[in-house]
Amino acid sequence: MIDCCNMSSVPELKQKKIARDAELKKAAAAAATKAVADDAEMNKNIFAKAKAYEEEYQALEKTAIDNRRAAKANGQIFVTPEEKLVFVIRIRGIIGVSPKVKKILQLLRLRQINNGVFVRINAATVNMLRLVEPFIAYGYPNLKSVKDLIYKRGFVKVSGQRIPISCNTVIKAGLGDKGFECIEDIVHEIFTVGPEFKAVANFLWPMKLTNPRGGVIGKKLNHFNEGGACGQQGDKINRLIKKML
Repeated sequence: MIDCCNMSSVPELKQKKIARDAELKKAAAAAATKAVADDAEMNKNIFAKAKAYEEEYQALEKTAIDNRRAAKANGQIFVTPEEKLVFVIRIRGIIGVSPKVKKILQLLRLRQINNGVFVRINAATVNMLRLVEPFIAYGYPNLKSVKDLIYKRGFVKVSGQRIPISCNTVIKAGLGDKGFECIEDIVHEIFTVGPEFKAVANFLWPMKLTNPRGGVIGKKLNHFNEGGACGQQGDKINRLIKKML
């Protein structure tokens, strides 16, 4: 507390500075207290979201298992719902190829070998993938692969720069206006192909993967159906993703 008796001997400018400093200190303390409370509330919301997402994933898995068992019990064949998500990896160079192939790879953001991106399946993307099949490997990633790719190889684009996902504030700064607060929001939106999939997929920088441990299975020039490495691999893409993380 400032001594009133000594204030008369202090110059006026000094008194103003002391009062201003006291106000700034008080404001800084209030801001710090508010920041701690906001962080605690944010962490609480993140844990609640993560729990809800896990329950949703488990419910989806349980539903699929129950449907298979019911179909088997009735002597029927269970047809899985059409997939909505593929993970695309570029496995070959493009020297001497047509400009159309180069343009499609640019549109898919696969500018380097071993780059990988998440793509939503629709008529347009299916046609694009078929045109560049000799240069890519793609398939349906499971939940574990999506999590591993984002947690281990996840970088985001902020102001044109490649920024690692080191904390949830990076997510909130880039996609906070769309309601995304944490990395679990990103995983959920990608895996479920939600309404903001395009914004989230573009926010993620193309994954820079390593060469597959032990090499690719088969020749890169041959299609996967012929024992090669390129083209549609279905759920076998998870095996390739694991080798390239």
